[in-house]
Amino acid sequence: MVDLREVRSHWGQSLWLDNLSRTLIHDGILARYIEADGISGVTSNPSIFQKAIHESPYYQEDLALPAESAERLYEQMVQKDLQMACDLLQPIHSATNGDDGWVSWEESPRLAMDEDATVTEAERLRSIVQRDNLLIKVPATAAGIAALRRLIGRGISVNVTLMFGLHHVRAVFAAYRQGLADWIAAGGKAEQVKAVASLFLSRVDTLVDQRLEQIGSAEALALRGKVAVAMAKKAYAIYRDEFHGSGFAPLRAQGGRPQYLLWASTSTKNPAYPDLLYVEPLMGPETINTLPDATLSKLREHGRLGNRLEEGMKEAEATLAQLAELGIDLDGEIAPQLQKEGLDAFSQAFTAMLAEVEKRRG
Repeated sequence: MVDLREVRSHWGQSLWLDNLSRTLIHDGILARYIEADGISGVTSNPSIFQKAIHESPYYQEDLALPAESAERLYEQMVQKDLQMACDLLQPIHSATNGDDGWVSWEESPRLAMDEDATVTEAERLRSIVQRDNLLIKVPATAAGIAALRRLIGRGISVNVTLMFGLHHVRAVFAAYRQGLADWIAAGGKAEQVKAVASLFLSRVDTLVDQRLEQIGSAEALALRGKVAVAMAKKAYAIYRDEFHGSGFAPLRAQGGRPQYLLWASTSTKNPAYPDLLYVEPLMGPETINTLPDATLSKLREHGRLGNRLEEGMKEAEATLAQLAELGIDLDGEIAPQLQKEGLDAFSQAFTAMLAEVEKRRG
């Protein structure tokens, strides 16, 4: 068994749980993860909450509460989960001066293309939970990225989600930096703001592998299962340039935090690939990996810990160059399709969840 607390203490990466439910909290599972495995954050999305409300027995009383709509009843239920998770992680949040110990709540996917609504909703959700260690999740659509700057400029901490390409990474970093400058210029304290940038991985390989198999050449087939990790390594190189270079230095001097990359969609979809393909090669400082329970268990059982994130950077760039030479456009083709599919999946989960709440409410 591996002591996963070393991931943060020795290698500088935070492990967050990609799951949240009343069962995890009520049965003490999340508390054990925090104590025994060093879990220092939690992420959630509509699919996770749909599963939680469907499977957990601990929502029955809440389903009888009065509410003007199924969506407001859903908010009342998950508000309690989020508050309890925030409270469990508050000691970490305090000990790290706000650098860690965060819980993420995703906005309705219906707002993904509406900048003004995204900003208004983020302010409302933060006021509902009333916890300093809450991140509001907004998607890396054009509207979401514009909203990111405004939210950071208002001192609202954000988890930017559904990033699938390097152009997403660059645009999100730029919006965060601009928003942080706005916040400081308005008199805000830089250290009060936190943002992370969630780059989705396994879904990239799933779609790219399909394209490579359609091409069918030996060169194409040799790239299968390699593109997502290569993209993540390149994203980390961009991060280092953005936040450890001269451009960010004035904001850092005023207490500004870098926007850490968060590796998302880290469960391996293809059984032919290593089960920790999106975990072990991407372990390194100033990053976050958000893990489903099953992937966390595998890392605990047989994970190899160590700083490997900056290994193989030249190979990663070569992989991305070969992909482009084969005519597969990661930023122009793959990322937009995956982001649309992700938004569609979250919308379907959100709709299904509200339908179940409506059916079961008192």
